[in-house]
Amino acid sequence: MSDFIRVKDLALTVSFSDGSRWPSTAPHPQPVVITCSIAHDVRRAADYDDLTHSVNYSAVASNIKAVGDAEVFPSLEAFADRICETHAQRFPETGALTLRISRTKALLYGASYGVEFTKASPRAESQEETFFLRDLACYAVLGIHPHERQRKQSVRVDVSVTKARSRATPLDFRTLEQKIFDYVEESKFLTVESLASEIAKLTLTFLGDPTAKVTVRITKPSALLTAEASELEVTRQYSDVDQACKTKSSPAAAPHTSNSEKLTVEMNLGAASGSKASSAKPSLPHKAAIAIGSNMGDRFANIECALRLLEAPGANIDTWSGEPRVIVVNSSFMYETAPMYVAEQPRFINCACLVETDLDPRALLNFLKQVEGAVGRVESFRNGPRAIDLDIALYDSVVMDTRPAAARRTLDNLSGELLVPHPRLGEREFVLRPLSDMIPDYVIPTTGKTVEASLAALMAQPSSDPAMYKVLPFPRYPLPNHGGERPPHLSKIRPVPPTATYWTFPVTSHASSSKQPPRKTYIMATLNATPDSFSDGSAHYSLPDALSYANSAVADGANIIDIGGYSTRPGAAYVSPEEEFSRVVPVVQAIRGLWQEGAVTTPGGRLPSIAKTAATLISVDTFRWEVAEESVHAGANCINDVYAFSGADWPATARSAEHFAKMRQVSRDLAVPVILMHSRGPASANKDYSQYDYAADERGRGAVLEGVRLELGAKVEAAIKGRGGVRRWLVIVDPGLGFSKTVEGNLEVLRDASSVVGEYSPRLQKLTAPPSRPARNPLAGYPMLIGASRKSFLGAILERPDTVGSYEGRQTRPVERDFATAAAVSCAVQQGATIVRVHDVLRLGDAVRVSSTLWS
Repeated sequence: MSDFIRVKDLALTVSFSDGSRWPSTAPHPQPVVITCSIAHDVRRAADYDDLTHSVNYSAVASNIKAVGDAEVFPSLEAFADRICETHAQRFPETGALTLRISRTKALLYGASYGVEFTKASPRAESQEETFFLRDLACYAVLGIHPHERQRKQSVRVDVSVTKARSRATPLDFRTLEQKIFDYVEESKFLTVESLASEIAKLTLTFLGDPTAKVTVRITKPSALLTAEASELEVTRQYSDVDQACKTKSSPAAAPHTSNSEKLTVEMNLGAASGSKASSAKPSLPHKAAIAIGSNMGDRFANIECALRLLEAPGANIDTWSGEPRVIVVNSSFMYETAPMYVAEQPRFINCACLVETDLDPRALLNFLKQVEGAVGRVESFRNGPRAIDLDIALYDSVVMDTRPAAARRTLDNLSGELLVPHPRLGEREFVLRPLSDMIPDYVIPTTGKTVEASLAALMAQPSSDPAMYKVLPFPRYPLPNHGGERPPHLSKIRPVPPTATYWTFPVTSHASSSKQPPRKTYIMATLNATPDSFSDGSAHYSLPDALSYANSAVADGANIIDIGGYSTRPGAAYVSPEEEFSRVVPVVQAIRGLWQEGAVTTPGGRLPSIAKTAATLISVDTFRWEVAEESVHAGANCINDVYAFSGADWPATARSAEHFAKMRQVSRDLAVPVILMHSRGPASANKDYSQYDYAADERGRGAVLEGVRLELGAKVEAAIKGRGGVRRWLVIVDPGLGFSKTVEGNLEVLRDASSVVGEYSPRLQKLTAPPSRPARNPLAGYPMLIGASRKSFLGAILERPDTVGSYEGRQTRPVERDFATAAAVSCAVQQGATIVRVHDVLRLGDAVRVSSTLWS
């Protein structure tokens, strides 16, 4: 129908209970502008010149005004729905209705916020609706000219969101406005095209709605002297963000791919897995699994050197030019294993990686040999010791044997030949287990069995072989100054740090006749270099106090000291990166400087206690890449990030993705272990896990655990997979006790912490879960840190009176919760925690030792 009756820009004052420019629950009368278009055939009214055959626009306006005067509305959507409801009652015979409502005083930075939709008839439901934020006034560094890079200029932003109609919750337009404003103010793009596209992506990821389409218009009033402004408008759909942000994880020959990338958080952070520069590069056509081993020299450094050389430009470490022809896109856990076939040699470190490549199998083998030589492999007897060993275990779904047909009856003539899959794959746990970490569902073409099934079959066979150990290596920083030049090939890659030490923990292996070794729980001491720590105030804020705590912690049994300069307690003051740096780095430097004071050994050749402190491992508790990088260069060995690389925003935003990419790159370059913790922004907020209620058991427990597995698992997957990924063997996970969890939620996680890093139980495997849920627990197998020490949920429990008895409950300060912490630590040990983070190392160390004896 081409006839419309319209009431245009009807100005009213309407009361809303969601505030005006600032949120509020008190009713606020505020200006609203409404345009109502009604499709109606006016030919009869025109023919007879009689209004009774038309729609009285005065009656339409009066109806809308009566609605606005009658109620207080919780949201713009509720007001719009009420208008539609009364319109259907008053004008049931009219045609399509288009309603546009603007709240002109609802935005802090913009001119108006509103909604527009069309209904096919008065009683029909609109299929989709468009929300809009108009004329956000921002200032940004934007442009290609030198003067545009010096000062911010005026930028106007209009955003329209078209999506399927939903009344689950009103659109959180204030948060969206703030995120867009902050992003524009902090941006420094050369082109309006990039800024508009990134705002569209930010909006789409904030909405998390697959039906959404976003249009962004950027206006630069100062761009042209002879025109009012220059403008650019872009439209993006949710699928555009999906394509741009999915983590690349291409296992050999299309093995199992997790569905976890469909989670909103990974969709937001997935682009970071390859960084902006690399994510645009196309995948190389072939996938291969490389088995890696070393048992000579610094085994861990040898392996890291080899992996960095694999990505040599042009796949030639001599010429070093062109694009890389081999890209590491995934890695396994790392294992220490007894030598096989030739027993009289050092133990091996074994792992595996997945690569993308455009080299054929023979060319890839030749390149691997070139890398082996550069790392320092020298030919010796067969199966003998070696600095590095790189073998093609799998290549796509290829089956290849380069030997003549007559020579294929034995495996004693493999020198210089290539067999894919590796012929002894089925008998080597040290190859199958790393492959199963990455591609458990890959079907080995020569056997028809999956990698996981092959490993299970091998494990079912009785054996007297020693148990395998997972290992966690810690590099030594600051880097040693050897003087002179580095070897020519190694001078082309970033320096690889030497190994300071490594931790081990046994894995389930063959049914062995030997006694399984006990599991070690390592102790992390907590050194808060802050004036406002929740647990100990400013007790260790000064450098002498910090050193005193470090010395006593090491003497009391700490395996690592965690140094933090930014309190994460609720309400803690903001700390600038510079201030955090000034608190943390001097403490790290001072601890490492103790070597000079304790360089003389005591009788018997033992190091004095001060030298032990200087040599102890240090982690830096920070979510900022600048602080992490400088702390490691000063001597730290590990990064402990409470936001798991993504920064403080939750849900994740475009800014989160940038933060994630930088932290990921710094961690990869430094080759240090990273502790990635589950959190949801501020520690005291975002405690609703009802979206995971499908995982609750008959007692109502399990939703929080499921949230931890999936939300932290998505970040871990994004961290380790794709170009530039962190090595899997360097990741430790922390379920985040005390962060965005209720008291009962913390208890749920603590009492069943083993399920955070375990395979899905039979009950969890049978759940009726959303399609986006990964088929496997993405955190399975990772070492786990538990940090319950002195936290407020313990204090909340102590405030409860006993149900039977005279104890009436009491309030406690954090320093008074060490006995409560001991109970939590004992549970953590029983649940298989690899590390417990504590404040009182001596007393809580006693709890660890007794608990380990009980539960090992």
